[in-house]
Amino acid sequence: MLETREAVLGVDIGTSSAKGVLVALDGTILRTATREHTVERPAPGHVEMDAHVWWEEFVGISSELVSGTDVHVAGIGVSGMGPCVLLADDAGEPVRPAILYGVDSRAEQQIEDLTARFGEDEILDRCGSVLSSQAAGPKIRWIADHEPEAFARATRLFMPASYLGFRLTGQYALDHASASMVTPAYDSATLDWHRPWAEHVAPGLELPPVLWSGEVMGTVSEAAAQSLSGIEAGTPVVAGSTDAWAEAISVGATAPGDVMLMYGTTTFLVAITDQPAPSRSLWVTSGTSQGTFTLSGGMAASGAITGWMRDLTGGADFATLVREADAAGVGANGLLMLPYFAGERSPMHDPSARGVIAGLTLSHTRGDLYRAALEAAAYGVRHHIEELRAAGVRIERVVAVGGGTQNALWPQIVSDVTGLRQEIPCRTVGASYGTSMLAARAAHGIETDGWNAIDRACEPDPAATARYDDLYRMYRELYPATRDIAHSLAALQRDG
Repeated sequence: MLETREAVLGVDIGTSSAKGVLVALDGTILRTATREHTVERPAPGHVEMDAHVWWEEFVGISSELVSGTDVHVAGIGVSGMGPCVLLADDAGEPVRPAILYGVDSRAEQQIEDLTARFGEDEILDRCGSVLSSQAAGPKIRWIADHEPEAFARATRLFMPASYLGFRLTGQYALDHASASMVTPAYDSATLDWHRPWAEHVAPGLELPPVLWSGEVMGTVSEAAAQSLSGIEAGTPVVAGSTDAWAEAISVGATAPGDVMLMYGTTTFLVAITDQPAPSRSLWVTSGTSQGTFTLSGGMAASGAITGWMRDLTGGADFATLVREADAAGVGANGLLMLPYFAGERSPMHDPSARGVIAGLTLSHTRGDLYRAALEAAAYGVRHHIEELRAAGVRIERVVAVGGGTQNALWPQIVSDVTGLRQEIPCRTVGASYGTSMLAARAAHGIETDGWNAIDRACEPDPAATARYDDLYRMYRELYPATRDIAHSLAALQRDG
């Protein structure tokens, strides 16, 4: 008979899939599991998902990870995309599908209304950020304005991680980092809900108590254990966080001066600070641990463009496309792209921005186009780095994560464009690995700093950086030069 080993479970609900890991207490990944899913787009600018899918995927992933093993699950961590707005009744039953994070831009009118009511400067002073499509508060207000019957049934606010935590434990709580994304309802100075504003943003809702990521929010209930395979009632469940913040934990980017750069369907940056760094273009949040804050930003599309381009040009495998892009060289043979194929989140906050490819000729190849897409994402990263520095953030270390780090070209282009060294860890599993770290710390007090060592570093090439300086200048000029036309085309797309 095999001796039972202890392990921890981490599950993350992402935009295109849910991922889970079963991790031994020394950090070794024992098993991984994934469930692909899609989001719904019921109207232009609307992006939603049925929250019941999150629980179904957790049940399926946890069963796949644990069944048939000699493992005893000692703790569970959960994370998810965000900030999302999932309104539910007292029993936790959703009253409508969840509204997703900044890719959903429906609440433009509510952003305008709330800004007029409270004042842009006042919101910036209290919350650290101005209102944008990334803020959850205006989306709550949108439901109240447009779907009053659904809103009348709602009493609770969830995000993916807190919803899974509630289904597992019956406890209602939200981590500080996620709560601080419910702008303008959370006060970055008091680290709690600002009740006078919250009562207008979310009238009648019982806002959740806030916990630090890694605090135990409860234990698996008897009812939940009956739905799970290999997970016992009484297993501790920790408060997780929004996916990018959990991913930063997974690679040790948790100290002031650290920046986590996530290469994925979208590109996201999280810079760790020791005090709020207010910004009109980026997003201030509480950190995942006491005494830390973050300044973050995210592009609406980056890796998504490479997938779109692959499908559009014959479906070649990514390895082939990367080789062709590498051969194209710096500047993609005179192509320049704006990566605003889904509008843009930070730093412009322009849902009507659109993608542009400038310089096309009949001699350009698929490799040139693919290279231009990778470079466009890199220019977007540089724009964010400049905004971080403008807000007074010091950048001492950049840690790169996500699927885009699996080939060397894209990180190299980003280092060349930004002039920054990037560290790439051994394990780039993602947010689920970060929440498994939190679970291990909570269940056994285990120190997880050694779980994920740095595998390699990506150094900028000074010659390439010098060439990219001129191209970046043109990149920054291209958006204002084409903005009016892009907005007119966006209106045609919306109105048919």
